Amino acid sequence: MTKTPFQIIRDDTPESAIPKGAVVALGNFDGVHLGHRAVIAAALEMAKTADRQAFALTFEPHPRSFFIPQAPYFRLTGEDAKLRLLAGTGLDGAIVLDFSANRAATTAQDFINDELVQRLGISGISVGDNFHFGKGRGGSPAMLVSEAARLNLKVHIQSHVDLLGQPISSSAIRAALAEGRVADATAMLEGPWFVTGEVIHGEKRGRDLGFPTANIQLHPHVDLKHGIYAVRTGRGGGSDPQRFEGVASYGRRPTFDNGAPLLEVYLFDFNGDLYGETLDVAFVAYLRPELKFESVDDLIVQMNDDAARARAELAASPHAFPRLGSIG
Repeated sequence: MTKTPFQIIRDDTPESAIPKGAVVALGNFDGVHLGHRAVIAAALEMAKTADRQAFALTFEPHPRSFFIPQAPYFRLTGEDAKLRLLAGTGLDGAIVLDFSANRAATTAQDFINDELVQRLGISGISVGDNFHFGKGRGGSPAMLVSEAARLNLKVHIQSHVDLLGQPISSSAIRAALAEGRVADATAMLEGPWFVTGEVIHGEKRGRDLGFPTANIQLHPHVDLKHGIYAVRTGRGGGSDPQRFEGVASYGRRPTFDNGAPLLEVYLFDFNGDLYGETLDVAFVAYLRPELKFESVDDLIVQMNDDAARARAELAASPHAFPRLGSIG
């Protein structure tokens, strides 16, 4: 089939605009890690065999945010980042359903009949073996298998994916990032974890120290270990952005103000004004924890060492960057 631009279908998308007969990969897909990619790969193969389109079917906000709003948590990927990662997998599009009180109260059987079959008209579904859906998590992979013949659906149940004997999960990746185990997170994600944010004005201390930084305020619930990182950035979005390498600090700046956490990115060999621009920042390697220095001179010596180490780490991983697609 001829490849079309990545299509996003939502609750308010007219039924006439929904391609019938598609195969869907069902899941929350926070991080789009290797386990998710196995579910997606199976959907792509099913779609290719049947000459159909393949979509991810996911929910926003994340159901956990709906059920436990008083306990915000570290999302690996917000909606935009998740969709860009999904667009980079080869899928034709994504179906993004609003996770509201009405949807939470919808039984698994009604979700299958009314949403998957009647409205979306799917021909096949791929799902992880531990994914549950519908009111009270009543829907299961086993239910989909039992309904397959009646509804004329092809169903693929993807077994859990392990890496070096350890199960891959979004929670395992969150734990790795919180502990500074960037290499472990990268392996589970099949690419470095990244954030996207607008460059804001800061105190301009980096400029005075000879290391002008692009400052980005991350979501308050990002639980990335405070410290120094080798990073690769993307400027301009899309699937082929400008790339720059650099070294970044994420933390409270204990030498100066011990303030709110801030991401400060020093780009190597770059001159220009980035204020107001949006950057993707991929974390390639963790270099060291955040430290308090007795003098500015001591800090500058350490920053030069950090920059040299970052260049070496980035040279060792010349292609490390998330595989992102364009969502328009």
